[in-house]
Amino acid sequence: MTAEDVIDTVTALRAAAPQWAALPPAQRVRWLCRYRDWLLDHEPELAVSLQGETGKPWAEAHLETPYIVDAINYYGRLAPGQLRTARVARHGLLALGKSQLLNWQPYPVVGIITPWNFPLGLSLLDAVPALLAGATVAIKPSEVTPATVARAVRGWSEIGAPPVLSVCNGGAAVGAALVDNVDYVQFTGSSATGRAVARRAADRLIPCGLELGGKDAMIVLADADLERAANAAVWGAMANAGQMCTSVERVYVHADVIDRFVTLVTGKVGALRTGSDQQSYQVDVGPLITRDQYRIVSAQVEDALSKGAHAVTGGPGAAALDARSGVYPPTVLVGVDHSMSCMRDETFGPVLPVMRFSVDSEAIDLANDSRYGLSATIFSADIARAQRLASRLNTGAVNINDVFANLFTLALPQGGRGESGIGTRNGRHAIYKFCRPQAIVATRTPLRTELTWYPYGPLRGAIVHRIGRLIGGRDLARRLWR
Repeated sequence: MTAEDVIDTVTALRAAAPQWAALPPAQRVRWLCRYRDWLLDHEPELAVSLQGETGKPWAEAHLETPYIVDAINYYGRLAPGQLRTARVARHGLLALGKSQLLNWQPYPVVGIITPWNFPLGLSLLDAVPALLAGATVAIKPSEVTPATVARAVRGWSEIGAPPVLSVCNGGAAVGAALVDNVDYVQFTGSSATGRAVARRAADRLIPCGLELGGKDAMIVLADADLERAANAAVWGAMANAGQMCTSVERVYVHADVIDRFVTLVTGKVGALRTGSDQQSYQVDVGPLITRDQYRIVSAQVEDALSKGAHAVTGGPGAAALDARSGVYPPTVLVGVDHSMSCMRDETFGPVLPVMRFSVDSEAIDLANDSRYGLSATIFSADIARAQRLASRLNTGAVNINDVFANLFTLALPQGGRGESGIGTRNGRHAIYKFCRPQAIVATRTPLRTELTWYPYGPLRGAIVHRIGRLIGGRDLARRLWR
């Protein structure tokens, strides 16, 4: 598409916005439920498309549609109650005789810009609460993976739904045009592009949500269940070939158990099947989606090795044997430290660096030594201790004895700190994110004038002054003192 095409798309959505917003929330829910059924009916087709675009293993290609179906069911239950006009309790004497209402009005057009690692899931996960809020939605998927999202958006039309969901395909110019024309922007992607989106949104004085990169840490305490911790670390680092903003990208293990942990992890990583499985469940880790990403992962591993780290499995030797396939071999690094880019910069690949610590405070300091703050994981047999440590981590979410668990808990918000973004997605109040609150105050028994209106005079001033002290004071002397 061209920038002019984007303008035409947004113009059409803006024309449809008033009628969609005017529908009772229950009617919007019914449309989303019909769309849920379409997604379920076409799930095999969408999975084939996802695998074709991304190279995901067949098992992972099936994960995105059920996630969106769950989101439709969850937010669909909440929408009618949350979007109902609410009567707000009056506060203070000045509100006597007045009714106070709170309305939620949707942004007319929401723009959603998403990356290539979860094309369908990340696009529709934000589109669902936005549509339920009453907004119209334009999705700009990555130019690397446009087809599955385009097919899913056509499904909205196929159920006969109002023309309030569109797709804008193209590169950076299309994304820029979308930011320049919508009323709210939700961006998921790199920190560098996120900054550009935020600057442009600020120039236009429109709000934006940014879900950016991560460098998630796992802390394994000496009392942890090492078998479960190792399984979690391997899946957390290698799922989707490590191409997740919430991938486990660095592990800090207590010195007393690190040797046992590394042995367990090395065996499990070494058993992973790599390649392209073509709908056969025969692969665990697929190829990286782009050659640029392959180069980034290779450079980080080589940087670590040049500074004294050691690859106990995987690494550049194995990578050289498989480079043409785009599969970077799942790699475990030991002897790492924070001078290495694999411990500082987002990897977005199947690399698991493991570093030792001696005391809890050291682990917390290491985990917090990052410009990112998306999520983290702690493994310990002592839940109370883990919770105390979790409160000291500078991240938006912490999983205890688990990995990615917060992503599947739609009732809790997902957001980051630092370079991991601004705002949140998911959470019980996700629908409100795409709405603007409107306060309506009505005087039920209007007089000709009010004490605070003109004309000013000594008597009115004294009365207003006395009322202010009676309302604000919390002891007799201050209420009565002149």
